Amino acid sequence: MTTEATAIRPAAITRPATPPGAASAAAQVARRALRKYYRTPGLWAMAVVQSVLFLFMFRYVFGGYIQGGASRYADFFVPGYVATIVLFTGGAIAVAVAEDRAGGFTGRLLSLPVPRISIVAGRAAADFLTNAWSILVTAAFGFLFGFRLGGTVPDGLAALGLCLLYGLVFTVVFMVLGLTAPNGQAAQGMSMIAFVFAFISSTYVPAASMPGWLQPFAKYQPVTPMVDAIRSLLAGSASDVGLALAWSGALLVIFTPLAVLRYRRG
Repeated sequence: MTTEATAIRPAAITRPATPPGAASAAAQVARRALRKYYRTPGLWAMAVVQSVLFLFMFRYVFGGYIQGGASRYADFFVPGYVATIVLFTGGAIAVAVAEDRAGGFTGRLLSLPVPRISIVAGRAAADFLTNAWSILVTAAFGFLFGFRLGGTVPDGLAALGLCLLYGLVFTVVFMVLGLTAPNGQAAQGMSMIAFVFAFISSTYVPAASMPGWLQPFAKYQPVTPMVDAIRSLLAGSASDVGLALAWSGALLVIFTPLAVLRYRRG
């Protein structure tokens, strides 16, 4: 006769016959990160509010003082800001990665028989989608605040595609920062270095307008070629795209192995 205790005994937990594949593991990591993001309205809502506030200030507060007027400055500033939006939202990526590591979630992932590259790929995929959200919303508000497309629609789509590529590139960079930091607060502080690259570039003013001693850094750091490439595409030219793609490839080649290495160390 079967006892009540035996009747309600849960089924035994067994190990899967084969470990999950890299694609399946990456999808699960991405799914978890996206659910956490969209279930925390403060994360995605503040990304939108921050983008709108920056656009508003530079368009209506500072834009009127810039030579050429606010309308012409909007056409100069908006493409650069959309291209570099990830430098302002990337701190959240670094913090999330650092908190996962400090809270033990990363350790649990590392205890599973999954390729470490799948953890990086899953995290990067999730953050790429959240960055794409910020880029699209910022671009929409850019048009609302006075930006006008100078070239054709395909030119604009090509520029948008390049912005999305930058979102992926800097996602991996901020992942490494998060994996290096001991906690979320430290990751937030380390992410502030991105502001240096954003402001000392051609995003807000031409690099040639800066003091002579500052121009070499402003011209040859990775953000300026990327911003110049976006403006070039919007004007119907591709003269600066090659250098921007080279920088993107170099950053991915450098930081992707670093991210995998940091995950291996736990």
